[in-house]
Amino acid sequence: MAKTYVPIKDWPEDERPRERLLRLGVAALSDAELLAILLGTGTKDTSAIELAYKILHLASGNLFELGKLNMNLLMDIPGIGQAKAMTLLAAFELGKRRQYTDALDKPIIGHSRAAADIIIPLIGDLPYEAFCVLYINQGNRVIQHELISKGGITGTVADTRIILQQALMCHATQLIVGHNHPSGNIQPSVADRRLTEKLKNAASYMDITLLDHLIVSGGGKYFSMNDAGMI
Repeated sequence: MAKTYVPIKDWPEDERPRERLLRLGVAALSDAELLAILLGTGTKDTSAIELAYKILHLASGNLFELGKLNMNLLMDIPGIGQAKAMTLLAAFELGKRRQYTDALDKPIIGHSRAAADIIIPLIGDLPYEAFCVLYINQGNRVIQHELISKGGITGTVADTRIILQQALMCHATQLIVGHNHPSGNIQPSVADRRLTEKLKNAASYMDITLLDHLIVSGGGKYFSMNDAGMI
């Protein structure tokens, strides 16, 4: 049986991308919904959402690849004409320029204190252990930081695969990891040293350098495994 086409304007109001944006905010929308809003309209037999999914499929669902699409590739999709393609390319370019501007404002990590100044406010005073990562580019600028996991009073788990996957996604070439000791004792445990060695070795296979592992606590205290010659 042929699929029945229903234009977005005939969808239930709480499912339409524009109405969802107004009600929930732009961050609540999926990638396809955001693209559909940029497209504005579909065709007589294809909705803007369906066109958006075709665009995402062309980019293998990867937003980095999405930004690489050119006019010809976009216009190869039935229903994407020159005007729609130009709108999308303009949006992609603005996204790239924003990333570049953000990068200029990112802190440069030249020593352990600079990393500690980012990590301590994030997790230093938490009553449970938490693990975070600073993703750093070749120019020693922080691309982004992320809280990877939260644990209990005596430990947390850091998944090496998740850390390295995110490093590849944001094109980081260097990492600094950190976790807190709620007890206030900032000396690394045997488990801390094993994790550091495991992450260092795994990252090296991907040409990513583990610069440091900081252990922090309240009051601004921290221990740098790099400063101590453990990395």
